[in-house]
Amino acid sequence: MGAGASTKVEAIAEAITDVVRPARYVPETEPPPPRDHAQESVGSSTDAKKPSVKSNHLRETRIDKMMSKAELARRANLSVLTIDRVEKGLGCRMDTKRKILEALGLSLADRVRVFGEEE
Repeated sequence: MGAGASTKVEAIAEAITDVVRPARYVPETEPPPPRDHAQESVGSSTDAKKPSVKSNHLRETRIDKMMSKAELARRANLSVLTIDRVEKGLGCRMDTKRKILEALGLSLADRVRVFGEEE
């Protein structure tokens, strides 16, 4: 290879380096001003979008049975994420509750003790 070939390689390497470098982030507009939470109304429309959270005893029951979330999920044929969400008190289908109760070895009559009163 001649001297001209090495300069071509250097030129290509420099061009590739220019392409690979990330661009500097420049926001298109200024960020919104900080919100004053003290001035927000109590019944704002954002409260309606939050899912309802109900207390339940699923976590305590699962721990009493010495079962992990993964084991309960496997026995109930559900995902670990679903078990986690139900334990946090987020809503679920009645069929999901039935699967969880059966996986824990409980009867359907224990539903109120584990999941609490229904609305």
